[in-house]
Amino acid sequence: MSQNRTFDEIKIGDSASLVRTLQREDVEAFAAVTGDTNPAHLDPEYARTTQFRTVIGHGMWAGSMISALLGTRFPGPGTIYLQQSFKFTKPVRIGDTLTAHVTVTARDEESRRLTLSTEVFNQKGQMVLGGEAVILAPEKKFISGQVETPQLTVFDPEARLRELIARGQERPVLRCAVVQPCDSESLRGALDAVHAGILQAVLIGPEARIRAVAEEQELDLSGIEVVAVAHSHAAAEKAAQMAADGEVAAIMKGSLHTDELMHAILAEPRLRTGRRMSHVFHFDVPMYGKPLLITDAALNIRPSLLEKADIVQNAIDFAHVLGVEQPKVAILAAVETINPIMQATLDAAALCKMADRRQIQGGLLDGPLAFDNAISPKAVAIKHIDSQVAGRADILLVPDLEAGNMLAKQLEYLAGASASGLVLGARIPIILTSRSDGSNERLASAALARLVAAAGLTWAPRE
Repeated sequence: MSQNRTFDEIKIGDSASLVRTLQREDVEAFAAVTGDTNPAHLDPEYARTTQFRTVIGHGMWAGSMISALLGTRFPGPGTIYLQQSFKFTKPVRIGDTLTAHVTVTARDEESRRLTLSTEVFNQKGQMVLGGEAVILAPEKKFISGQVETPQLTVFDPEARLRELIARGQERPVLRCAVVQPCDSESLRGALDAVHAGILQAVLIGPEARIRAVAEEQELDLSGIEVVAVAHSHAAAEKAAQMAADGEVAAIMKGSLHTDELMHAILAEPRLRTGRRMSHVFHFDVPMYGKPLLITDAALNIRPSLLEKADIVQNAIDFAHVLGVEQPKVAILAAVETINPIMQATLDAAALCKMADRRQIQGGLLDGPLAFDNAISPKAVAIKHIDSQVAGRADILLVPDLEAGNMLAKQLEYLAGASASGLVLGARIPIILTSRSDGSNERLASAALARLVAAAGLTWAPRE
């Protein structure tokens, strides 16, 4: 239980304190709520050019500790802020532990006002903020139980994108065939990847249409190679031929249908490997603590057991490229128990046994698992599931394309996830973006393709 202090209960010299440690998430949340996106608080590269040499917290974040202390602890609920002065004396850095301290210095019986000194110190005992507050103290006693604290999740897709691009900066620029970039999004996405230093783009398609889109959108094609062909079929075939000849190291889908592009790639035997080609989505989900891979939600419609084994192995190999040493693979079904009339549960059991026999390598597999059991530790605890994968999945293997496509779009449109992805299992990575994807999704997919190409994966057949 907590209770406030009324004016009549407070005397000169009474004091109170509040302690908090500044985390990066606090800085990002404060910027999001207030709109104060000064790069000194958010951009490490910019911050290195300032006198502080590192990002610093907002001064008013420390000031808000005074407000929190007065409004919730001393005097507490019923307090009315009338006046506050601040003097900022030292910067606050991420990781600093701050102690806000208030002391009553004057009481005015007639106006029922209190004057308090307000100070904030860091863990070294150095004052970072000083000042004085004038308040109306509560007149009525208030006693309450624990108040539920609002939960705030900070998700910065731009920061995630910058981090992904930065991971490939030491890799070679990827020469990439961009197939039929005849709409604004596909052309802009390719050019953005060029300007970000990820791609060396080769635009393949009807030249007049490509240049018309560039002119309409005020996009500069200076220095960009354009290979002129008559239509989208020819563009897909030309891209596949160039990839097979080693003239490009990746292919990016533009404004044509997926089946049209993939037909041309599958028709070129030199691009095939011993592995089934499959698509892997890479999701950054605000409510999930790490990237989540979903496969296959775009290419294989109703895969067989052996095709699922290849799909899983492709995703595991991809996770290794992203730095996950032993990815946890949750094989999804509607239930977590094996049911002979539900094929997805039988496939899950067989895939786990294949992993035991090293027919699938490099990851931890478990299934069948319902979606909640795959990603929620709380659901796992309630259902008493004993698993190294459940509640901590890195990869979700879906039963078929329909289930995967719906799951992927729900994450993107209802959960605010940022999506990117690739087709794997060919000689080169294939950037298979949706026609509705924006520039950032295309940028992220290009960055993933650069990492995969630099890793030199051979996509050898399973043992």
